[in-house]
Formats: sequence, C-alpha cells, structure tokens
Amino acid sequence: MSNDLWIILIGSLASAACALVGCFLVLRKQAMMGDAISHSVLPGIVIAFLITQSRAPIPMLIGAGTLGILTAFATNALERHGRLQPDASIGVTFTWLFAVGVILISAFAGHVDLDAECVLYGEIASSPWDVWLIGDTDMGPRAVWILGAITIANLIFVTLGYKQLKLTSFDPEMAAALGINVTLWHYLLMGFVSFTTVGAFESVGAILVVAMLIVPPNTAYLLTDRLSRMLIYSVIIGILSAIGGYWLAWLIDGSIAGAIATVSGALFLFAALFSPTHGVIAGYIARRHALITPD
Repeated sequence: MSNDLWIILIGSLASAACALVGCFLVLRKQAMMGDAISHSVLPGIVIAFLITQSRAPIPMLIGAGTLGILTAFATNALERHGRLQPDASIGVTFTWLFAVGVILISAFAGHVDLDAECVLYGEIASSPWDVWLIGDTDMGPRAVWILGAITIANLIFVTLGYKQLKLTSFDPEMAAALGINVTLWHYLLMGFVSFTTVGAFESVGAILVVAMLIVPPNTAYLLTDRLSRMLIYSVIIGILSAIGGYWLAWLIDGSIAGAIATVSGALFLFAALFSPTHGVIAGYIARRHALITPD
C-alpha cells in the first residue's frame, strides 16, 4: 500500500474512533471535556516516557489513560465540592495538568528524545514509516494497529452500552431511577475518551485531536435528531474530513492534521447553513413561509 493510502487510513481511523465517543460528549454538553483530556494527558505521557525511556504504546496508553481518568475525577470533584461551574472546573483542571506536562518536557527534553512540538501537533505524514515488526515481517504502520484496535474497542463499547449511554446522556435522573449507575457510565466514557485521545495524539497531536472529538459529532447533530444516525453520520463525516484534509494538505503543501481539522470545520459550516432541519437557511425559509401564510 502506498504512503498516501496509509496516511488516509490512519486519519480515517483516528477520526472514526474520536467520533464514536465524541457524540456522547456533545450530547452531555461536555464537549470541552475532550479538550481538557487531550491537554491533561500530557504529563502522563511524559512520565511514562521518562520511566520507560521508550515510546512503547502500552506504557503511553497506561500513563495518559490514568491522567485522563484523573482529569474526569478532578473535574467532577471541583464541580461538586468546590462550588465551581462545570466550565470553570474543566478550565482549572486541564490548564494545571497541561502546565505540569510542559514543565516536565522543558526540564527533561534536553536529556531524553521527546519533542514537545510532536506531542502537541503530531506528524501523521511520518506515521507510515513507524512500522510494527514481528521478527522480519513488516506488519505495516504501528498507528494503524493502535487506532484500529481503539476504533473496534469504541465500537464494541458503544454497541454494548448503547442503552445506558443514551439514557445517561439524555436523562440521567430517569437512568438512575431505572437502576443504571450513572457515575459508572460517566467514568467509563471518560476512560474511553482518554484512551482514544492517547491513540490519536501521536498522529494528529494532542491539540488537534479535539477537533475530531467535537466537530464531526456536532455536524452530525445538525443533520439528524436520532442518536443511531448521529453516530453513523459523525463517523462518515470524520472519514470524509480525513480524506479531504489529506488532499487539501497535498494541494497547499501544508500540515495534514491542520488540513483535516479545516475540512472538518468546513463541513460543519455547510451543515450549519444547509441542514434541512436545523440549518440557518432552512430556518429563514420557515420563518418567511410563516409570515406569508399566517394561521
């Protein structure tokens, strides 16, 4: 397979994995939690690297996943016991943890091979050369296996927990009344968001991964009022963003990750304008029709 197709596949897997869990963040009005986790996992990544002196995927996932779940716990604790608003608790938690990560990179980057810019922005263009070798057998890019496994895990999680995730997202009080452990499902979701963020950050960066978590689900939200369709649409939109972003980057000779986020934003703008149910133009036509044909 050519490097172009590998890059598109890696971007598509990252987008699909993020879209599956991102839909529930959007529905819970916790979209910025994805931003918080994508930043706050940085110290976990750095600590795992310093301990193991390698970029092996398992220590990275453990370190960053631990910090991601810690972010969810800390945010919830500040909101419940610190009398802070949800947005304030998210802001306090992720800025503090991200700053700790930056300090660790600044203090130890001169002694170990850790590039802060690569951690923050990623470099999907070089992913096809980072291959997984079993003996002398080239299994293909390591990112494909990691993101493929995370995408499958997210799909299984969403499929098996669809009812619980749906109820706890739309009506947590009713879910609790039906005997569903709302807190457990909240932290399960945050855990999957954390591991998804870690799996994607190496390719698209800890900052730009938030675009994949938020923009495709919000675009899908404008196109349908059914959760099942929203999940499907968001995955499709994420994949289209990856494909379109790659070719845009090729045309302008720019950042692939940045181009993917740009195309994703363009698709959101298109949906915001032309969605038949929630679009600006549809709303304008409906208002005009109501004025012309009053009751």
